[in-house]
Amino acid sequence: MALSLRKTVVMVGMMGAGKTAIGRAVAEELDVPFLDSDEEIVRAAQMEISEIFERDGEGFFRDRETEVITRLLEEAPCILSTGGGAFLSPRNRDVISEKGVSVWLNADLELLWSRVRHKDTRPLLRTADPKATLTELWQARVPHYQQADLAVESHENYSISDMAERVILNLKKRSDVLGHKQENENG
Repeated sequence: MALSLRKTVVMVGMMGAGKTAIGRAVAEELDVPFLDSDEEIVRAAQMEISEIFERDGEGFFRDRETEVITRLLEEAPCILSTGGGAFLSPRNRDVISEKGVSVWLNADLELLWSRVRHKDTRPLLRTADPKATLTELWQARVPHYQQADLAVESHENYSISDMAERVILNLKKRSDVLGHKQENENG
């Protein structure tokens, strides 16, 4: 029996946690759309996030981020990946909790470092000591991520498919989020 997504699932966590890769796999498994809030902001603004930060500042960007996340949560249920900083905002946490369900991909610092250390696509890590920067970000952000509705532990030996399966198993515990299509038709 096919599963039916009743609320948007919002993937939260640090850079390198796998929000996009695992989110895409979950979306494919559930046969629902996958969206990325950062991509939606870029599309709406017609400029890169780094350009928005430079031209208009972080406050302006965070306001647009909240607008986009709120809009996406009002549309048909999907899997939504957010930027690492999105869940730090109480406004975003509140609207996600009210209209969707948040899933924290909880990866430890060493796993995150192993995934991001050789990539130059992470502007926040373009510092003299990127591991120290990542450590500071991780320590500051984990208390916010711990407020997520669900948490799924990452391990280095888990594949994307393994993690997607673990996310879906956690979502199945929430009948308000994920159920069988027959249940939707009868109830």
